[in-house]
Amino acid sequence: MKNYIILLFVFLILPFIAIAQGNDTIVKKIKEKPERPAFDSSFIVDNPTNVLFNKNSLEVQMSHRFGLLDGGTNDLVGFWAPSNIRIGLSYAVHDRLTVGYGTTKFDRLQDFNWKVGILRQTRSNKMPLSVSYYGNFTIDARNKNQGLFIHLSDRWSYFNQVIIAKRFSPKFSLQIAPSISHYNIVKNTMRSDMVAVALGGRYKIRPQTAITFDYSQPITEFLKDNPHPGLSLGFEFSTSAHAFQIFATNYSGIVPQKNYMFNNHDIFNGDFLIGFNITRIYNF
Repeated sequence: MKNYIILLFVFLILPFIAIAQGNDTIVKKIKEKPERPAFDSSFIVDNPTNVLFNKNSLEVQMSHRFGLLDGGTNDLVGFWAPSNIRIGLSYAVHDRLTVGYGTTKFDRLQDFNWKVGILRQTRSNKMPLSVSYYGNFTIDARNKNQGLFIHLSDRWSYFNQVIIAKRFSPKFSLQIAPSISHYNIVKNTMRSDMVAVALGGRYKIRPQTAITFDYSQPITEFLKDNPHPGLSLGFEFSTSAHAFQIFATNYSGIVPQKNYMFNNHDIFNGDFLIGFNITRIYNF
């Protein structure tokens, strides 16, 4: 009799087990998948993008800005004029965290940077956009004998930016990025902090070729010598492991806060230069 009772109990609970397993399967099927990255490179001309790479990936970065184009001198469209160069490395400690270091020729800037993924756009559009945070701490390493700095902290500057990006389609992506730059020491006609906002985008004309643009607008006003907005337009050629950008821009500082605080090139007055960025990713 006991055996019959046990068998009856088993037959009664079998439907509930099947339903529970079916529900687990449904939950797994509707699990949200992240959307593909809005951009192929960690930078769009002069501003960082929301792109974060897989854990243990190393990105090598090289940025080059030729001199200003000046029709009145023989400088071969800026190629023979003084140029600025930055070489950097960025390592993915986690899928949502990268840390990096870069050195820049002008002012011998040494920047230590990080990027954090906060929200990720999903393919179902349940999360309609991606949100990331980028920051850096930069040291001006010029010779102290030049009399530019009294205290060590006078060399320090900081940059903080929130990047809000969306991949609207396989061809078109857009981002908006408010930021704040800070210098420990500036001229008495300036402010130590600069609030700004950047708008950047990319439109693919071929699977590996895109048109890119980047516009940066300073908001904080100084007593005089306000920095000019930054405007860049160019092309990007990318593969799964590297991206090459070539563009015209009026920014030569490369490090973001340098551009936002001190840009004296007015692109609407014909002040622009040719530049390029190259990034290469190594997976370990």
